[in-house]
Amino acid sequence: MSILLSMSGGLGLFLFGMKMMSEGIERAAGAKLREILEFFTKNRLIGLLVGVFFTALVQSSSACTVMVVSFVNSGLMSLYQAAGVIFGANIGTTVTSQLVSLNLSDAAPVFLLVGALMVLFVKNKGTEKVGEVILGFGVLFMGLNIMADAMAGLKEVEQVSVILGSLKSPLLAILAGTILTAIIQSSSVTVSIVLLMANEGLLMLPICIFIILGCNIGSCGSALLASLAGKKDAKRAAMIHFLFNVVGSVIIFLLLQFTIDMVVEKILAFSGGDQGRFVANVHTLIKVLQVIFLFPFSNYIVKLTYLFIPGSDDSMDYRENFHLQYIGEKFVFSPATAVVEVTKELERMASLASENLNRAMNGLITLDKEDIDQVYEVERNIDYLNREITNYLVKISQASLPVDDARRIGTLFHVANDIERIGDHAENVADAARSRVDTGVAFSKMALKDMGDMLDMVNTLIRFSIDVFARNVWDEEIMSDIVHLEEAIDEKEKELQVLHVERLTKNECTPEAGMLFTDIISGMERVADHATNIAFSVETDES
Repeated sequence: MSILLSMSGGLGLFLFGMKMMSEGIERAAGAKLREILEFFTKNRLIGLLVGVFFTALVQSSSACTVMVVSFVNSGLMSLYQAAGVIFGANIGTTVTSQLVSLNLSDAAPVFLLVGALMVLFVKNKGTEKVGEVILGFGVLFMGLNIMADAMAGLKEVEQVSVILGSLKSPLLAILAGTILTAIIQSSSVTVSIVLLMANEGLLMLPICIFIILGCNIGSCGSALLASLAGKKDAKRAAMIHFLFNVVGSVIIFLLLQFTIDMVVEKILAFSGGDQGRFVANVHTLIKVLQVIFLFPFSNYIVKLTYLFIPGSDDSMDYRENFHLQYIGEKFVFSPATAVVEVTKELERMASLASENLNRAMNGLITLDKEDIDQVYEVERNIDYLNREITNYLVKISQASLPVDDARRIGTLFHVANDIERIGDHAENVADAARSRVDTGVAFSKMALKDMGDMLDMVNTLIRFSIDVFARNVWDEEIMSDIVHLEEAIDEKEKELQVLHVERLTKNECTPEAGMLFTDIISGMERVADHATNIAFSVETDES
């Protein structure tokens, strides 16, 4: 009983240490890693190398693949680009087992002390996150040390030795690896357990190889879960990960039927007779071979996903239905991509508000009742998005986000409010259009031209602002253009008010039409202010 308790405690520390280390890296450098992932994945081969680097750093292929699924769902990455990163992530995940095989447990107390001191006594946020990584590393190896001691005792229990020694079926070993990894949701953890058991002679080396093959398949669970509520391309990205591991494992399994004894002999010799090193090297070799076999056929694997997940998302009109396209309760939450998802959702919401403003202005001029009625329907959609995005921002503000992303949360609240206010102004224009329909108020040709000219200026400003916000990059030239355009709109509003008074004094328009005209151009000037606020949210982020 004491052995099982020690095993459980050691495993708990190992899992907690890995989670702390992975999350610490994501918080300390998650935003930068995400930018690297976005920028360097245009070429599949470079994407492969980035996938290796990223996963080796965060110690989790699940974190990498979930992020890739989120990118594909957000349209930031194509399936063909995702394939390279996913392939690389499968190699990068073997770094954990290599570290475990080096037996760094003796250094665990040093990591614990240094990490604890940095977390407890250093006030700098960045340094504190680095301290969490070091502390997590120490906890991880402390857990390994406890598990290793427990397994040494487990070796003395005759029944356990008999049960594990009787495990000779490759298929049963694959099934065991698959189920255990699907439950733990980390192939690194499962392989580390296998490594420790092999070190103590509890598992035969050939069986270790087949358990590792099962771990490969079980590791697909996180990405598949993350894709369930996503678009079809997100599901296909998760399917790439699944096919890579299943097809690759089948190929390796078939090859081992004829070469298992030779493989064990050669790798054990290469590992200097160390059975723990043997497991780590097998894990790395299997992943590298899978990439060598399947990378040339990655395009065909992508195309194969369309057979499993046919159709497209075009049948669902995301623009008019009450629907969150990039975020939602059903998604597996990924701290590294949460702000990206919100940004994409806000970009979509801003496009809806901009289109609705133009729809309302068209309804005002043409008195098209269908356009006017649709403005109110879209405005309800915008209000829905504002409410749901705000709720999501509250939720993620309580999570452990990358430092740069955490600073951006407050700004995103303001951006959501500015976009919602643009939507309200569109509704105000629709109210004016209804008033025209009910009262028969007519605008002069000059008034219609003036409103059209001002709308063109506002549309340009909104387009620039949304682009700046979506890219989150401070561009001095574009920001200068936005400032000058906003000032020009202010001057335009003053000029049109003066011209409006002149038309009134000449009886060229009615007081009723004049009131509507004044309200509309004042509303458009306020829309320009909100759009400028959206653009300057980038300055707030970088300051």
